Amino acid sequence: MASRPPRPGPAAPPAAPAARRRRTAPPAGDKHPLILHAAVRVFARRGFFNAQVADVAREAGVAAGTVYLYFKSKDDLLASIFERTVREAIAEGHAALAGTTDPIDRLRAIARHHLELLSRDRDLAVVFQVELRHSTKHMEQFSATMLGAYLGLIRGVIAEGQAAGAFRRDVSPTTAAKVLFGALDEMATNWMLSRRRYSLVAEADVVVDLVVGGLAAPAAPATPATRRRTP
Repeated sequence: MASRPPRPGPAAPPAAPAARRRRTAPPAGDKHPLILHAAVRVFARRGFFNAQVADVAREAGVAAGTVYLYFKSKDDLLASIFERTVREAIAEGHAALAGTTDPIDRLRAIARHHLELLSRDRDLAVVFQVELRHSTKHMEQFSATMLGAYLGLIRGVIAEGQAAGAFRRDVSPTTAAKVLFGALDEMATNWMLSRRRYSLVAEADVVVDLVVGGLAAPAAPATPATRRRTP
């Protein structure tokens, strides 16, 4: 009797998209950080639009095909730089807030960590402050995701200060968060473009003092008894 052909086994699952494979099963000897740091240097020195993936591969000391094992495109590299930087800022911001309850001190802690993060690496500051701003598409994409989460961290501190009576309540905490972020952002850009070398972190307290001056709750009106004691 002729043997029956073996029954076919279950169909193999469809191949995962490249992005999913990259995130869940990177090749042995993960080169993701190496390539990302190389991209920061290349984008800062050549400009994002002038740079090629081959330039990043050469800087990282890997084959161009290796870059595509981790990143779908040059745009994906830029997005990953932004995401990594903002995630780091959010994590450090939460860590800094854990040590104090005073609303003004909490704003100072966020401001210092914001500027310290960018001052660690001038190439990163160039990419974050300049190259990201050249594309409306990138800015819209990033503003709707990670940047919104970072602004939410600042907004939460301001809202807590308003609830505690430390900050005036007639100001939107979202608007105030954007004002503080914008001031820090401008200080970082000026530092990055300046030929003069100075401590960027030292500017944090000045920025917070200026913003808090506008946020400060008005002093309570003097009572008749207080007015009588005034010489």
